[in-house]
Amino acid sequence: MPETTIPELPQELWRAGKLELAHGVTHLLQVMRVALAGMGKYLAEVESRGTEDLFGYGSAASWLADVARISRGDAQDMVNRALALNPAPSVGGAGAVFAPATAAAADDGAIGEQHIDLILDILRKIPSDVPMDERDGVEKILADLARNAGPKEIAEVGADLLAHLDPDGNEPKDPEPKPPRREVFVERRKDGFWKLSGLLDPETGARTAAALDAFGAKRPVDEFGQADHRTMPQRRGDAWADLLDLAIACPDQPGTSGYRTLVHVTVGLDALKTGLGTACLDFVGRITAREARLAACDCLMIPVVLGAAGEPLDVGRMKRFVTPAQRRALNVRDGGCAFPGCHRAPKHCHAHHIRHWADGGPTDLRNLVLLCSFHHRLIHHGDWQVRMAPDGIPEFVPPQYLDPLQVPRRNTLHRVAT
Repeated sequence: MPETTIPELPQELWRAGKLELAHGVTHLLQVMRVALAGMGKYLAEVESRGTEDLFGYGSAASWLADVARISRGDAQDMVNRALALNPAPSVGGAGAVFAPATAAAADDGAIGEQHIDLILDILRKIPSDVPMDERDGVEKILADLARNAGPKEIAEVGADLLAHLDPDGNEPKDPEPKPPRREVFVERRKDGFWKLSGLLDPETGARTAAALDAFGAKRPVDEFGQADHRTMPQRRGDAWADLLDLAIACPDQPGTSGYRTLVHVTVGLDALKTGLGTACLDFVGRITAREARLAACDCLMIPVVLGAAGEPLDVGRMKRFVTPAQRRALNVRDGGCAFPGCHRAPKHCHAHHIRHWADGGPTDLRNLVLLCSFHHRLIHHGDWQVRMAPDGIPEFVPPQYLDPLQVPRRNTLHRVAT
């Protein structure tokens, strides 16, 4: 191993010229690499004598992790390099070195850990039936190349050499590729919210992220100057709800057959009319009666009559509130969310009853309007009002704090100018 000394740093490094700076970096880099190679010899010796007998540790890696205050994984990598570049213990003395040419380059300080790991990885991929002289020739080519080349060149040359030694490659173990790994966990919390987590394969994950980003884009500033202040997680949560609506609304979707929501109403009719009280949505947990009113606008409804003790006395027939034909007519008339300034397309909208069915409102076109999920909730829970104008087009009355005169407004974004 060549002797190396650490050069003295100038007291005022800012005065150094570019050649001095370059020389200092390259020299210290060589010193570091030589020091690592020297430490590898010590580690190989510790491993050969037995770490438990020497220091009471089960392995050299665990001992080194404590001594160097590094992770167990990094320590194991250092020990593995040391064992590959130094003689293995054998009966009667030192044995052969797994990668002697690579070890010589490391002793000279010409290559570092990244070069060494690449070369060792390539050597371990050489088939066992390749003659030893050919294997040694490959290692010498890679070690000599690494003295003046970067990792990319080593990897490319190594791949070419492996292809030459084994043109047919490894025999496939599986006749067919394994299915992608996908896991989704849905857990209901004590507070009624649901926790969603999982693991997706790269392709499905990329498609999911793209869909959430597309559906979770910020809403444009509306004509009232109101901006979208939702955080990214909040926008993605709303996007997830929109994607579920799209999936459930598909006619071929199993279970719901294209119906947006299936609601089992377990709330008294008076509570449903007033919006006061609680309801049970599809037997998954309690919601407010106001939420039940919102869900019932565009869904299948199964009324459940409960007795005084809460026992089911009668389960009514399933009723469809908005027919497919009415939905198509709404799509043509409103062209999307009818709320002023909203760009959402029909496929992202619910059919809202202007006069709720629980209040005696009919399910016909003059009592229906398309609203996206955000504006649907705004109409149910906010101070905006919607009504049907004499010409059969829905219009919206803003609250007094936005417009003291409460002038009705329409969405003109979906209509072609005439």
